[in-house]
Amino acid sequence: MTEKPVPPRPGRGALAARMAEILRVDHAGEMAAVAIYKGQHAVLGKAPGHERIAGQLAHMADQEAVHLARFDALITERRVRPTALAPVWRLAAFALGAGTALMGDKAAHACTEAVETVIEEHYAHQIAEIAGRDPALAAELSQFRDDELAHRDLAVEEGAHEAPGYALLAAVIRTGCRTAIKISEKL
Repeated sequence: MTEKPVPPRPGRGALAARMAEILRVDHAGEMAAVAIYKGQHAVLGKAPGHERIAGQLAHMADQEAVHLARFDALITERRVRPTALAPVWRLAAFALGAGTALMGDKAAHACTEAVETVIEEHYAHQIAEIAGRDPALAAELSQFRDDELAHRDLAVEEGAHEAPGYALLAAVIRTGCRTAIKISEKL
């Protein structure tokens, strides 16, 4: 499923409303990413024999925390309300992270690969949409997108596609991410 960039809506305040949607959904996404890695780390962080993935998860979680801190600042500066579903997304994301980690390292990587694939596409569309009217934010999103691509690529290298039931697992996670994106833009 490839989304087309959202064209600017006509009317007074339309651009500001669209920018609020972008910031709200990106803030929600980064908050969820942090929660996914916390869930995975809760299961694999101290588990014997999982030191390698624990280090990878910690590194990716640190990068996601930087992204989240930036969106925390942006929604405050631009007076954008966060999604009303933040508690739901945080809980669901933690459960997703913990659940995939309980399935094993490869399933945890499959989760990362599925999520980051959707987020990379999402950021790419936003960058194209706002590059002309907010180049500074587009540049930040480009950097965040590069981080997400690195996470996805690492997950693939570490065997994401070898996870039990990969095709179904990835499809369910991608659908959930796309649904959360659409909902979070509005709520």
